Amino acid sequence: MYTHTFEATLEAGGPSFMPTQVVIVPPLVLEALGGNATRRVTGTLNGHPVRLGLLPLTGGGRYLLINKDLCQASGVQLGQRVTLALAPDPEPNRVDLPEELAEALEAWPEAGVRFELLAGSMRRAVAQHIGSGKQPETRARRAVEITERLARGGHPLRKG
Repeated sequence: MYTHTFEATLEAGGPSFMPTQVVIVPPLVLEALGGNATRRVTGTLNGHPVRLGLLPLTGGGRYLLINKDLCQASGVQLGQRVTLALAPDPEPNRVDLPEELAEALEAWPEAGVRFELLAGSMRRAVAQHIGSGKQPETRARRAVEITERLARGGHPLRKG
């Protein structure tokens, strides 16, 4: 697998409901990564390891969404030039589970079965929501709430 390195400016962007930072992937790099068939990439942002989705731009092309936590971890901010080294993700459907979620799904097999039936993007969203809790108690509470919703057949991120 080849890694493709490029420099870009971290700019404002993303969906209108979620203003954040983005990096536009140059067309030649996108083509070298496999074009529009490639949905996820791994690599580094200024030397910090990343695993991200290639999101579609209106009118063609792709961009990477760089959230606040990733900006802090990699020491970058809006307007800065960044160096990315990217390769197609060899495991695009893999979801890294926070410890609290892994334990909750193991303890509640019905929820685990329903979790595995979710789309990869939803499994990643659930894992990110739980893992983003600052306190262990928050992560544990979120894991319990979500596994309970899943076990009842509900949507994992909607209360009720």
